[in-house]
Amino acid sequence: MLPVFALSTAVGVLIGLVVLFVLGLMFGVGIYNSLVALRNRYKNAFSQIDVQLKRRYDLIPNLVEVAKGYMSHERETLEAVVKARNLAVTAQQKAAASPGDAAAMSGLGAAEGQVSGALGRLFALAESYPDLKANTNMLALQEELTSTENKVAFARQAFNDAVMSYNTQREVFPNSLVAGFAGFAPAQLFEIDSPKEREAPKVKF
Repeated sequence: MLPVFALSTAVGVLIGLVVLFVLGLMFGVGIYNSLVALRNRYKNAFSQIDVQLKRRYDLIPNLVEVAKGYMSHERETLEAVVKARNLAVTAQQKAAASPGDAAAMSGLGAAEGQVSGALGRLFALAESYPDLKANTNMLALQEELTSTENKVAFARQAFNDAVMSYNTQREVFPNSLVAGFAGFAPAQLFEIDSPKEREAPKVKF
């Protein structure tokens, strides 16, 4: 009888271990799936930023072309705008390929700060050119840029909120164990280096 009892006990223990393993596996899968969903959420949020940034970068060459006809003596300023825009396009492409990556997001933030600074200087100089200020194309482009900047700001806030949610869930225990094992890296917020970016470029026409 003793061997039978011992065998049944061993079987019971084995079944208990299997049940615990299955429950643990299901729990881990649930955590994994929630992290995947949160990661996809912030990546999708960045895609909204990406759309608006592309729109902004498409507007800038048109703005420079209009300004060039009136500001021929401000070549350095115009070239600075074009250079900043081109660098930002490259940074935006890297960030779009890997949203949340620390290096990519920092690079984009720095590039966006340079674009805002260059546009700010251009708009400040435009104040000295009455004909440019009255140009309907310039007015329309400035309005579109302002609208785009506002949309970028809203999209950036949504992205940062999504990143915060992901990072929080990734760091809490026991999620941190699953995140570390499955390779869920921390995501970087999208922050702009230049404090002037917090406001859309404005010029009084």
